[in-house]
Amino acid sequence: MLSIKKFAAIDIGSNAVRLLISTVTEPDNKPVTFKKTSLVRVPIRLGQDVFTKSYISDESTERMIDTMKAFSLLMKSHRIDAYRACATSAMRDAKNGKAVAEKIASECKIDIEIIDGSDEASIIAATDLHTLVDNNKTYLYVDVGGGSTEFTLFSEGKTIESKSFKLGTVRILNNTITEEVWSEAEQWIKDITKPYSRIEMVGSGGNINNIFKSSNKKLGKPLSYFYLSSYYQLLNSLTFEERISELSLNEDRADVIIPATKIYLSAMKWSKSKSVHVPKIGLVDGIIKSLYQNMKLVKA
Repeated sequence: MLSIKKFAAIDIGSNAVRLLISTVTEPDNKPVTFKKTSLVRVPIRLGQDVFTKSYISDESTERMIDTMKAFSLLMKSHRIDAYRACATSAMRDAKNGKAVAEKIASECKIDIEIIDGSDEASIIAATDLHTLVDNNKTYLYVDVGGGSTEFTLFSEGKTIESKSFKLGTVRILNNTITEEVWSEAEQWIKDITKPYSRIEMVGSGGNINNIFKSSNKKLGKPLSYFYLSSYYQLLNSLTFEERISELSLNEDRADVIIPATKIYLSAMKWSKSKSVHVPKIGLVDGIIKSLYQNMKLVKA
């Protein structure tokens, strides 16, 4: 018998808030399919408040409430079966993060989980990455966000180790990252990849997706280190306004894309990766998978 369920994932990041609604179909005697039905992104940039003042401002709180009310109505309209809302680095670090989450629960009827870096990395690692890569190879998975970057090493189809660092694009823009954080990330990547002769990188996040789109490469083809480095030079050669007008970048993307590219290039250099695959998966995809797995456990 054909089973069709709809799940919703909310990712409350340091740069933007996202709602993904996916339709999960289970045909008889066939693999389950996940189809993205709707994806909404709102660039609230909570990290701008938190990484400079340690608090989420009243203005950002009101924007969050408006956004969550809209998300609640969208989920109701799509008649979802279950949802999960996860907040990452900005709300995690905000002194009033829990208070804001409680206010949203009261006014919007959406319960928010404030997850730590290891939880974030494990949710991302639960995506269908294994179906997109060669099980005979070793990959460093890099998910760059506004407040943190999650690194996961995969080898022969298995997760070897994951770690989250407070190395995010909004933090870099606000000059709140010390050289010590960069050094810790560099050393961790060098240590974890040292036993492997060849590493390929997998990148996720809105910035690397945007860069991949601009490359006009076919889906499944990786970006080379040379291409990413050349694009980084191009970005730095343009003003903020030129990046918007000439590269067709959104205003909230035109600044963070530079530090994001720096993080990807650094990870490639430290791991000696010559190419980066861009499968367009991230935290919201992992949340959808977690909802599906929970449903399967309940049925069992």
